[in-house]
Amino acid sequence: MHPLTGTSLVRLHPLKMRRDSSGWIIGRVETGTFASFPDVGRRVIDLLAQGRTIGDVAARVNAETGANVDVADFTTALGDLGFVAGIDGRPLADTGRKRPSLPWLKPRHVRWMLHPAVHAGLVVLVLSGLAVLAGRPEIMPSPGMMAWSEFGTVSLLTQVAITWSLVLLHELAHLGTARAAGVPGRITLGSRLQFLVVQTDVSGVWGEEKRVRMSAYLAGMALDAAIMAAGFLMLAVVPPRGGLHTTLSIVVLTQIDGLSFQCLVFMRTDLYFVAQDLAGCRNLYGDGVAYARFLIGRLANRGGANPLAHFPPRERSAVRLYAVLLVLGTAACLAVVATLMIPALAAIAVPAVRTLVNGGDGPAVADAVAVVAVLAGVQGLWARTWWRKHGPRVKRLLSSAAAVLVSLRPGR
Repeated sequence: MHPLTGTSLVRLHPLKMRRDSSGWIIGRVETGTFASFPDVGRRVIDLLAQGRTIGDVAARVNAETGANVDVADFTTALGDLGFVAGIDGRPLADTGRKRPSLPWLKPRHVRWMLHPAVHAGLVVLVLSGLAVLAGRPEIMPSPGMMAWSEFGTVSLLTQVAITWSLVLLHELAHLGTARAAGVPGRITLGSRLQFLVVQTDVSGVWGEEKRVRMSAYLAGMALDAAIMAAGFLMLAVVPPRGGLHTTLSIVVLTQIDGLSFQCLVFMRTDLYFVAQDLAGCRNLYGDGVAYARFLIGRLANRGGANPLAHFPPRERSAVRLYAVLLVLGTAACLAVVATLMIPALAAIAVPAVRTLVNGGDGPAVADAVAVVAVLAGVQGLWARTWWRKHGPRVKRLLSSAAAVLVSLRPGR
């Protein structure tokens, strides 16, 4: 960043601010980068935004509060956060901004998604569907409906098509609700342990009031629940045989599975962000990982400072509880991978590969090709997204391990 002096003028990007229990939450909506500042930090930012020099801001803050603030260092920190647009007339590169998904979608198009009447309507629909299910429990689809066709490939492809369509609707609900609040939002692929997920970055809502934040976090689940409830209502009236009944059953089962996944708060699911917000934490997952590593290190008699030492009591308690959920949940998921998912995938893939290797009649080969293509495609997407996130760290670890091995070679 351009060197700062007492006469430097700083131009800031537009910043969103809201009062928080510990000070002020301030950040950029378009990048989703927010940080917590005390009152004096908020005052420094206000004065810089007014076009005052760094020296003038320092003198003004000192006169108002008695605090001696190093405004140059403070401005450098703002630059690291991506809040500074330019210094002394020289623009700074804006590397934090990413192209939003569906940029043509404007807040005026989706403002209705934040209207209380819409939320009330969704609640009524969900309660109606659950009431019908309670009165007629026989409409609950059996999991066996997933294998509705005598051809396994047809059932598999049907499930994939329905699942990805519903996942897209789920993410569009997040995106639309965030966009209604003026937050860009971005839909991407991601990974959560063994799960391939589609995710929408709505971190820009952190500067909004709690009602808007909760609406953005819960929009996907609300739509999932509404679709499930509508499915129950329709299953109560459609004939119990036929393609419509089968399709509705698959949709309902898929939505139940999706809502269940969101309850896995030890991963960054929708309910995780709700829990993080309600707990008043800035990065519950990251802090939970750091605290879990600290505890493991202490058990191994390794030193290190407690990462929660300077946290407020409420946030410290929340992170401790979350660290327990994180460790137990991760262990359970990895156990499911080893004992259920890998054997299940092998049971599906091995016969298909055997058919391709040994040959067979036309339908059998076509079925095997489709099964292998679907499984390889999904697992390939997961591997690609996982490597994009964790690859640099793996490379660093491998480089460190190689350096250690080289240093241990005889003759060195």
